[in-house]
Amino acid sequence: MDEGKPADKRRAAVILLMTMVLLGVFPLDVLLPSFPALAQHFQTTPTDIALSISLFAVGISLSQLLIGPLSDIIGRKGLLLSGMAVAIIGAAGCMLSTEYSWFLLFRVVQAVGCGCFVLTQALVQDLFEGKDRDRLRILLVTASGICISISPLAGTLLQQAMDWPGSFVIFIVLAGAVFLKACLFLENQRPANVIRRSIAQSYRLVYRDAGFMGYWLISSIAFACHFSFIVISPLIFMEQLHLTPYEFSLILLLYGLAYIIGGIVARFLGGRIAPTTQIVVGLGLILFSGLVMLVLSAWLGLSTFTVLVPMIICTAGTTIARPVATSMAMDVFPEMAGTSASAGSSLIFVSGGLISALISLSPFELQLTLALAFIVLSSIGLVVCSHLRLRSPALSEA
Repeated sequence: MDEGKPADKRRAAVILLMTMVLLGVFPLDVLLPSFPALAQHFQTTPTDIALSISLFAVGISLSQLLIGPLSDIIGRKGLLLSGMAVAIIGAAGCMLSTEYSWFLLFRVVQAVGCGCFVLTQALVQDLFEGKDRDRLRILLVTASGICISISPLAGTLLQQAMDWPGSFVIFIVLAGAVFLKACLFLENQRPANVIRRSIAQSYRLVYRDAGFMGYWLISSIAFACHFSFIVISPLIFMEQLHLTPYEFSLILLLYGLAYIIGGIVARFLGGRIAPTTQIVVGLGLILFSGLVMLVLSAWLGLSTFTVLVPMIICTAGTTIARPVATSMAMDVFPEMAGTSASAGSSLIFVSGGLISALISLSPFELQLTLALAFIVLSSIGLVVCSHLRLRSPALSEA
């Protein structure tokens, strides 16, 4: 960063990264309320529209596997600009499509471009150091959770105001802002002293490191608990409790408060306790939330209260544990931030998708399954954290 204007540079970096976090919500979450309108426009079924979500997820995951390692070799700026340009083209194509097949094609194009979002963690690693880096990751996780929480309401309002193209219009505007901000702010430089490796060699190196995998596993566990709730929340609140979409949106707004609470606590704990102790606190809250959900469901049955209160506790734990676990993982290979971010993001994506699918397909009551998942996952995370502390106590307590 330019030493002459460190505050301005820091502010510009934070604005860029926060906009990227906000942008990540629109391709998936904000579009959900528009499923019926999309199905009607393309004369197909909501199930077919849901296929576009699956294809988008596949496209973005495959894209980021290439973008991360390439950014370690050729730099972040060019790939971020290229990704945003491709994503804008894809979104515009979706908006102008008159046939479902073309819509699917442009959704994949948009997803390939959105793979550049994986550079968010790499840019945090490049532009910030020490406690500033940890604080920013807490801020990004908090902002991400809040954006996800308000996205159903935002999607509903956009659908009413602009019909289904509304989310694509806003996406294009935000992507254009990221493109311009990256052009003006990021320096066009290549990483120095990078050992040239193939993509396969880079991934083999990071995935073989027990510390790297352990901290990313903890981050994945924390994310999976949050993601599982988001995936099954419509089933619980709208199908089982018969809330309207608007009431469901308001419930998720309350859920978003947990991210603010967790972020405040995480910022308070940062620097006051060791990183692994902070991870234990966060995972402990997730474990406690599972126990609370079990007790409340046994005593009071299924209700908004018996689901939402434990989830607020769980989400606070996620916001406390996940940012510091991510920082610890990214610090293992600081010279390979792009590869590290892609490898970790892929692990998070697979874990969140697999665990949420298992919960939603469980033959048991959803609330019971969710509570047991929190207990089991947090227990695994605590065991992994304990192993990491024994393996390298100096690093874990730094």
